[in-house]
Amino acid sequence: MQSIKLKSGHEIPVLGLGTWQLKGDKCREAVKKAIELGYKHIDTAWIYDNQEEVGKGIKDSKVEREKLFVTSKVWTEHLGYDDVLKQCNETLAQLDLNYLDLYLIHWPNKDINLSETLRAFKKLVQEDKVRSIGISNFNVARVKEAKEKSEIPISINQVEYHAYLNQENLLKTCKENNIALTAYSPLARGEVLEDPILIKISNEVDKKPGQVALRWLIQKGIIVIPKASSEEHIKENMEIFNFELSSRQMNDINNIQVKRRLVNPDFSEFED
Repeated sequence: MQSIKLKSGHEIPVLGLGTWQLKGDKCREAVKKAIELGYKHIDTAWIYDNQEEVGKGIKDSKVEREKLFVTSKVWTEHLGYDDVLKQCNETLAQLDLNYLDLYLIHWPNKDINLSETLRAFKKLVQEDKVRSIGISNFNVARVKEAKEKSEIPISINQVEYHAYLNQENLLKTCKENNIALTAYSPLARGEVLEDPILIKISNEVDKKPGQVALRWLIQKGIIVIPKASSEEHIKENMEIFNFELSSRQMNDINNIQVKRRLVNPDFSEFED
């Protein structure tokens, strides 16, 4: 499993298991199975309402906590200083963990001062409850604001990113500020699997379209957290490190003319 070093100094595996919409036994089993198969990076959030099951899956795997990288997120309505501290403690209790490897602001909130949120994040790091901090669903302007206002490094921006939403300007901004980018919904909820360009390339490299879509992101320097619950898909998503896309193949995917944002709630601040 490949990793990259974050601005905080900690390392994050470039492939993780996304758990949005995974609930109950299905969630617990998926987390356990993924870890047993070699995943080290698990992504969840308070709003997913599955952190207890994620925590049980981690415990059931019997893998040492220090070998895993666990991400969670504080919800947009709870970004006040005291609310952040309270929700992080609740998250740790639900996961039954002593610390998070990464804690993210799930969505920006224009009604709550970002400096207040980031001050709480700093306290969580000082208390060893969080190792790295980051943001999620932040556009270019918000990324720059977060970097300016945070007294400790912003390590990650987690956003929707896939072959049908190639956000080159946002990726460039993050790279210029040494902020890693994590792609959620990296397969566009399955939509890219039917794309003729990805199918053509998958035949060229003897891989599946989903593996090509994930490999494209990895080669762009992006971390990926595809959701998977079956052992077949969990394994399939892991098999992206034994091949490489050519410059032509990368460019063909870069130039796909579809632009489709799948996650765009009323309170979002996306440029498009």
